[in-house]
Amino acid sequence: MKKRKDDIVLAHNEDMEQVYHVPVLLHPTVDGLDIKPDGVYVDVTFGGGGHSREILRRLGPNGRLIAFDQDQEAWENKPDDDRLTLVRHNFRFMEHFLHYLGIEYVDGILADLGVSSHHFDDAERGFSFRFDAPLDMRMSKGMKYTAADIIANYDEASLTNILATYGEVQNPRKMAQTLIKARTKGAIKTTGQLRELIEQTTPAKMQSKVLAQLFQALRIEVNQEMRALKQMLLQSVKVLKPGTGRLSVIAYHSLEDRMVKNLIKSGDPMTAQAEQDIYGAVDVPLETVTRKAIVPDNDEIERNPRSRSAKLRIAVRKEDDNE
Repeated sequence: MKKRKDDIVLAHNEDMEQVYHVPVLLHPTVDGLDIKPDGVYVDVTFGGGGHSREILRRLGPNGRLIAFDQDQEAWENKPDDDRLTLVRHNFRFMEHFLHYLGIEYVDGILADLGVSSHHFDDAERGFSFRFDAPLDMRMSKGMKYTAADIIANYDEASLTNILATYGEVQNPRKMAQTLIKARTKGAIKTTGQLRELIEQTTPAKMQSKVLAQLFQALRIEVNQEMRALKQMLLQSVKVLKPGTGRLSVIAYHSLEDRMVKNLIKSGDPMTAQAEQDIYGAVDVPLETVTRKAIVPDNDEIERNPRSRSAKLRIAVRKEDDNE
């Protein structure tokens, strides 16, 4: 992949305390990394920078943090700290850019898989059905398709699949047929048009839930979130330092959480069944640090209602057999 000069930059602007995204499970997530003052850490979801700032606070002068975010607007939150390197790309390229930066192993990787509050509150981004705006939903303007493109071009089977898998819609085929029928009468280009369609075809008491499921499914598909997560999780096993490197991940969607659990249990985010050798023994690369997922307490949920579905899992990479 060709790199431009501005793809990788050192943070240099003044610290900006913006209400971009309230960090969820801030201390448990960073505690889970067991920060070493001189360590090298990765925040694959920089967003508002809350978790990154806490990592930097615990690092010594020789520590280092590499942060990823494909959204240009997130870069306005970067603190003035020479220990921080920002990478303007999706975290699916984590291993690639670490190698480019001359880093073989890191001491910890943090991922907060939630969508920033800023995205939901910025009407023009099209992430929320609370506003009437272009049906976009791209985390980065470099993404090829918008949500409107998906509704306009996907066939019934494809729409049904993403609605079932990513939105957990109760009757995904029926909704897919509703979308296809509606688009024959005119393109669905705005969040307002999509909301009006759901309100016309869904009982009032179910409308908010159905809209949330539909918008979630479209957002995940637009940004290829599950494919990117799979790639990042597999890469994390390779770049975490054997014996001590830690992975700390907050998931909000059942499919995301299942992939993280599977990775810890089997080494493969797509299956919970670890491979066995000819003697029936299994050798998985990670070991869980927390027996159960850590969830926000009532006080945090009250302060930040969007944290209610968060689940934090922490794991450490085992020593390699040949170490």
